[in-house]
Amino acid sequence: MFLRPVKSCLLLKQTRSTKLYLQHFLRNLSTNHIYISRNLSITNRNIRTPMSTNNVNLWRNLSTNPENNLKFIPKISEPPWRAFSPLGSIAGKRCVSTDGQEKIQSSGIGDQKSSHVRAGILDRLFGESSNIATSGTNRWSMFVPAFLIHLCLGVGYGWSALSPALTREFGLVVSSAGDWSLAQVTYPMSIALASGGIAAAVAGRWQIKVGVRKSLLTGSLLIGLGYSMASAGIWHHNLPLLYIGKMVVGAGGGIAYTPPLQALIEWFPDKKGLASGVALSGFGCAALVFASSMSGLMNRFSHIPTYLGSHLDIITQNGRQLSRIEGGELQEVVYATTADLAKLPYQDMVEGFYLVGSGSSGAAASLLTMGGVYVAGIIAASLFIKRPPPGYLPEGYTPPVAATGSGSNVNLDNVMKTPQFWLLFATSTLLCTGGMGLMSVAKPMIQNVFTGSIPLLVTSSFASSYLMVMALGNLGGRLGWAAVSDRIGRRATFNIFTLGAIPLYASLPFFITQCVTDPTGPMAPYYLAAFCASTVTAISVMGGTFAVLPAYEADLYGPKYVGAIHGRFLMSATISAFVGPGLLLNLKKIAETNAINDLLGKVDPVAFLDKFGVGLPEAGTLIEAKTLTISNLMTIMPNGTIDPSPFLYNDTMYAMAGLVGAASLLHFMVKPVDKKYFEKP
Repeated sequence: MFLRPVKSCLLLKQTRSTKLYLQHFLRNLSTNHIYISRNLSITNRNIRTPMSTNNVNLWRNLSTNPENNLKFIPKISEPPWRAFSPLGSIAGKRCVSTDGQEKIQSSGIGDQKSSHVRAGILDRLFGESSNIATSGTNRWSMFVPAFLIHLCLGVGYGWSALSPALTREFGLVVSSAGDWSLAQVTYPMSIALASGGIAAAVAGRWQIKVGVRKSLLTGSLLIGLGYSMASAGIWHHNLPLLYIGKMVVGAGGGIAYTPPLQALIEWFPDKKGLASGVALSGFGCAALVFASSMSGLMNRFSHIPTYLGSHLDIITQNGRQLSRIEGGELQEVVYATTADLAKLPYQDMVEGFYLVGSGSSGAAASLLTMGGVYVAGIIAASLFIKRPPPGYLPEGYTPPVAATGSGSNVNLDNVMKTPQFWLLFATSTLLCTGGMGLMSVAKPMIQNVFTGSIPLLVTSSFASSYLMVMALGNLGGRLGWAAVSDRIGRRATFNIFTLGAIPLYASLPFFITQCVTDPTGPMAPYYLAAFCASTVTAISVMGGTFAVLPAYEADLYGPKYVGAIHGRFLMSATISAFVGPGLLLNLKKIAETNAINDLLGKVDPVAFLDKFGVGLPEAGTLIEAKTLTISNLMTIMPNGTIDPSPFLYNDTMYAMAGLVGAASLLHFMVKPVDKKYFEKP
């Protein structure tokens, strides 16, 4: 918006003593070039300035004209849109022309007014001034929006509720040749968490500049865009589009992750552990909401494929099983065993052949629906969160002597120069790697390990419930360990994590072996319960690591820059999000390949030919087409052959225990930060 000439007068001000901020250079008015030599704050009622036919220096003109009755005050530079408040110009501009008559000058085109109104509303709701609370604000009320925001951000931990369906999007009952592998559909979780860590690290300075609410708005819009892309990727079976969509979702989540955390730590300098724990508990229990919601939505949007019977005339081409349906053209079919059907949430399905592409999991529509809910939730919650006024201290709280003064904080530029950063970074990365791996495959893992041995107990509903309990473990770890850290200290809490997680991972293969070797024995349910309890406790360690880490950072580096510092520490989540699932899936793949080769050495070649339509030399092609699986192979194995499926994760669990052991050694090396890195008083 610019100054406008009205007849022979120049309008500079609207009525009622509001301020007008003029900044740097103004546009040409008519044929005259008017400019300002410095920033001003001008107060007056109605200003009348004669136009000149020559270029005029406005500063000299106004300051030497006593008729204007102006007061000049130097101002800090303001954006141009603040100089001309849109809310202040809705009804038009009031001016006095040379004839002394007061007139109303329209502000311009109608749609320009509406854009000004919208800009004014956005500035009022998400501008810098909206970030600071009034003196009477109840600090405990800030927990609610912070929790809800993180509840909408932590969807990645519940991704395994969706990944099994994505591995059989075409086959639906089992994977077909065109379906994605488990590894391919697990990495979207890693991509989202990784891009979130990168975005949080990169956007740290920008978040400090624009404030809490604008950061949350930006993050929510990116999240909405990402969910739309990911849903389209599933619908069109486009894996790169799915990956890009999850990357955008993660970037939005990273931008929205730290601002609520920063606000809560400033509100609760006396309870930093509790503040970060409650905020991040929403992130931890997001999988609980996501898993249950996706299960209900997918049941609503899905439809089962066409059942073709238990016997068909099969033709095998390039590893795929084809059949001529009702005398028509050849179409791909898949065979689902009783063990396969036991893993599905669908009822009244029988073993046999199903037509590929005739069903739908409803995953795309469900994910798009959840994305819309999350975007609305973040934007709504952002309107209620604020930071405390500068210098805020809770009633009755006196900061420790070591935490007072400007020397109590390490500047963001110096943080990564300290050895404590890299030691704590590596410790948290190794601690979270195992938990990330478990969360990425929680639902398919519990089914692959136990459904074949105790199918009546470990059903699809049991697997979904297990994932929800894992989410509760993540939630409990964030709340419980954060509170514990306020009592015993952050260093002691991390020592518990690093030393206690070693036996948790190392004991899992023992519980699996004891349960599946005697599934009908009286102790089998107890070994299953011990397995579940150990994995949930391991997940609580991961959740506790993320919850305690911001307070640990504030203890080491001071609270002033903890939001931006934590953004850099979130790169540990980026690394563990790839290393954990990647290590688990690759070790499982190696174990699965070895197990299939071992079974192929024991199978009857005639039975194999009758089952798959090709001889043993074609086994590799069948494996690539997902036609040959351990489940299918076990149906033709000699009696007494042990199913190797439950033991495919054993090597992974031992590897995780070793990584946590390395983390314990690194953490013992973390000492207080040298004073030379702190800001000078």
